[in-house]
Amino acid sequence: MALFPIAFLAGLIAGISPCILPVLPVVFVAWTTPLDDGQLTATLSRRRAFSVVAGLVLSFTVIILFGTTILDALGLPDDLLRNVGIGLIILLGIGLIVPSFGTWLERPFARFAVASPQKTRSGFVLGLALGAVFVPCAGPILTAITVLGAHHHVGFSAVVLTLCFALGATIPLMFIALAGERVVERNRKLAQRARKWRPAAGVALVAMAILVMTNALAGLQTWLPGYTSSLQKSIEQNAYVAHQLHQLQYGSTVGAISDCSSGTPILEKCGVAPSFTGITHWLQTPGDAPVSLSSLRGHVVLIDFWTYSCINCERTLPHVEAWYQRYHSSGFDVIGVHSPEFPFEHSVGNIQTAAHDLGVTYPIAVDNNLDTWSAYQNEYWPAEYLVDAHGVVRHVEFGEGDYGLSEKLIRQLLVDAQPHVVLPHSTDVPDLTPTAPVSPETYVGYERAQYTENSLVPDRRTTYNLPSPVASESLGLGGEWTVHSWFATAGAHAVLALNYVANDVYLVLGGHGDVIVTTPDGMKKVISVSGYPRLYTLLSSTSESAGVMTLTFSPGVQAYDFTFG
Repeated sequence: MALFPIAFLAGLIAGISPCILPVLPVVFVAWTTPLDDGQLTATLSRRRAFSVVAGLVLSFTVIILFGTTILDALGLPDDLLRNVGIGLIILLGIGLIVPSFGTWLERPFARFAVASPQKTRSGFVLGLALGAVFVPCAGPILTAITVLGAHHHVGFSAVVLTLCFALGATIPLMFIALAGERVVERNRKLAQRARKWRPAAGVALVAMAILVMTNALAGLQTWLPGYTSSLQKSIEQNAYVAHQLHQLQYGSTVGAISDCSSGTPILEKCGVAPSFTGITHWLQTPGDAPVSLSSLRGHVVLIDFWTYSCINCERTLPHVEAWYQRYHSSGFDVIGVHSPEFPFEHSVGNIQTAAHDLGVTYPIAVDNNLDTWSAYQNEYWPAEYLVDAHGVVRHVEFGEGDYGLSEKLIRQLLVDAQPHVVLPHSTDVPDLTPTAPVSPETYVGYERAQYTENSLVPDRRTTYNLPSPVASESLGLGGEWTVHSWFATAGAHAVLALNYVANDVYLVLGGHGDVIVTTPDGMKKVISVSGYPRLYTLLSSTSESAGVMTLTFSPGVQAYDFTFG
């Protein structure tokens, strides 16, 4: 329940963010111009506003929670509901142009109107349409709601959380529309001519719906800075909210893995290790045959969640591989559960090539649907779960580092399983975990674009203005880019400026072409990009550097995710 007011506040912030700018003209014209003839009194004006709120909240909630389920079940296109909403706005515009058509259009929705007068009925219809085209900026709360809907895990809490978010996001729109209504009401001469304006308003509404459909208004988002980003972070991105969202998605039970603390220096008992679930492929096993945890009873098993383009995983893999080589003959096994972060990481061929390049020899379970990831309630790359000879999880480790502790506990469990075992000496792989503060992982695609200064236009080629200056630990785009959910594809004159603090800077790149890297001290480096999307080193230094790094891209090169060391 503590999340509900936070969701409401997050919705309020989303309602004033650059992401909702394209629908504001539609709201202003349609909200202040009812389909039926005659003037709105102040009372009916408020009732119409509440009708729009009710329609938008209902539509947005149903679509975000159940839209994926409905469309998948019927085999319909993913953008159908949005197109239906745009079509409905166009029909409302036609209803303003042709009053008889407007009267006919509102009749089926009369029973749903908040108030009985016909003047409010079209408001509910408008709200339904706006809910389908309303795309607020996604923070952790909206992302969690979307994931719950996509995985068909919708319960009472998810519904109330979505309603709170939608209600919060709608309130700024309502005040904007009521302010416009008040302007018309105060100018009586204009109000008396409102009936004559109806066809012009209808034409404007149709035109604006078309602009929304073609994303032609998205330039407004690009031009304005992300002025709500810091406020959104302060409300949604803190440890308390993260914990609550975890419980919403995974629940919490006594003795579950989620109750274990990462990096605890002694062995714990965290419950029986969940079985491998939904594994699509097995690699590097005899005949690529499946492996079950039950078949490994009597052995100590390290389950390592990783993905091949993650620099944190890449720095961990040499330690895991060394443990496998050193202790396998003593009853130690490693299962690398490859859980993809990006779509390209679903490719089994890419995983095989990366495993070879990174020197991974132990069995790999390809968890493309994140089923085993969810069974372990995991949220991290890398993440390690140490399982004893009886199949009980005894230690968890999230992220890099603490390799000495992990190896100490591995050796302790091996001795517990075989009291007379003689173990070889411990490994001595260097620990390359960064110790100084570095910039946070920074995504280029809009799905997780927390540190991007531009207002991103989803899935449409757009010319961006490079921010100047670029804020600390943020990035800015300039030139032509097509920003997708997980990556951005460079177009003409594409440039990216990154303000960072780190010794080492890495970027996942795909496609074919060159990237010219210019460091803060003016040094230039050309990176040739080819083959499957993978991690490239932009900067490697023995000392910390800070400032703005500029990257110039060949058209067609794809940029995914910055990480730092």
